[in-house]
Amino acid sequence: MSPANLDRRDFLQKVGTVAAAGCAATSALPLIVSQRAFAAPQAASPNDRIRLGFIGVRNQGGQLLEAFSGSSDIADIVALCDVDSSVLNKALQSVEKLTGRTAASYHDYRKLLDNPNIDAVVVATPDHWHARQTIDACTAGKDVYCEKPLSLTIAEGQAMVAAARQHVRVVQTGSKWRSDPNVRLGCELVRAGLIGKVHTVRAGLFKVNFDGPAVPDCDSHAELDYEFWLGPAPQHAYNPKRVHYNFRFFWDYSGGQLTNFGAHFLDVAHWGLNRDNSGPVSIEGEARYNEDHWYEVPEWCRVVYKYDDGVTVICGHDEPEGTTFEGEKGTIRVDRGKLEIKPADLFDQPIAKPGSLRDLLKNHAHSWLTCIPTREKPICDVAIGHRSATVCNLGNIAIRSGRKVTWDPVHETIVGDAEQTAMLSRPYRAPWVAPTV
Repeated sequence: MSPANLDRRDFLQKVGTVAAAGCAATSALPLIVSQRAFAAPQAASPNDRIRLGFIGVRNQGGQLLEAFSGSSDIADIVALCDVDSSVLNKALQSVEKLTGRTAASYHDYRKLLDNPNIDAVVVATPDHWHARQTIDACTAGKDVYCEKPLSLTIAEGQAMVAAARQHVRVVQTGSKWRSDPNVRLGCELVRAGLIGKVHTVRAGLFKVNFDGPAVPDCDSHAELDYEFWLGPAPQHAYNPKRVHYNFRFFWDYSGGQLTNFGAHFLDVAHWGLNRDNSGPVSIEGEARYNEDHWYEVPEWCRVVYKYDDGVTVICGHDEPEGTTFEGEKGTIRVDRGKLEIKPADLFDQPIAKPGSLRDLLKNHAHSWLTCIPTREKPICDVAIGHRSATVCNLGNIAIRSGRKVTWDPVHETIVGDAEQTAMLSRPYRAPWVAPTV
């Protein structure tokens, strides 16, 4: 293999097995790349086992409990925290079933962080809690896995990166597409120039899956500490359609499908474009809303991002599902374990050796755990997650302000618009204090 180029066979040996059926038919058909298995790392010494605490154990938190229980070779789940006692009790039973161990339980995440026997925490609470809990965990000397989107606001993300660096913590963003072998291969091919110079990237969003219709406000159920669930968010009467999964459709707690799925699809766009430490220079957006006002975020949106090298990234509900890179020679699309290359005969051409993207491990959870003993940055370090969340949040700022956003990605500031600049942060409800850099 020459240092500058490698042929198709050598490339496949380097990055995985490709199911090339159909390649001989017609170049108009896409090449579909299959999943591939990666060898698991060596098990850690029993004396080096990582003791994990979980903050938020419903929905995604419950799924993460299963994911991390699969890393029992190097970690133990020792503590759970949730402000809903019914959710917490179910999770405790689940952990005992998955691991054969009994975990400690907490109502207040700060008490969990005070436990010196916990080495690292997994944060899977609603978005409006991510920054405060991640920063508090870093301050307490814990490493952190924080679900995507990393932050509710851009200022929060900046503070999270600063806290991770100040306290020398290993902080992974839960953008698990970074640990998908097909996504990784697709991004390597884009970087290797397989489709030539990329001019457009399309990121598709899923429809809003709000559990409608809306219902009146009412008293919260006894198992839920609603005041603690609100935390730093503005005071609002309890409504069952605003909490748990539906939180993501109200501005006080989240940013809709643009931050929900955009945090995956736009993150992949940045990975393939080698823009992990950068961002767009202008953002324009448009949106339509639910005519019955069941929820606050857009029912449909389209956001156009322009980058300083002329690349355009379009994200919205009318775009193809997943992330599609369009280049001079063809397209590469990745989506939930899928990789399509079109035309297929592109893959028969010599390509430049791709830039080194991090080798994949067992899964996204495991890749973070293996970085804790070595103190390496994980595959989706907090700074990467912050830049990806920034792109999503800038789209919402353009939509909500109704104006083009001019963004300085070097200094991470909005240029020439005081109202938009004010939207980079949000005040916290007392007694909670907004983090600052």
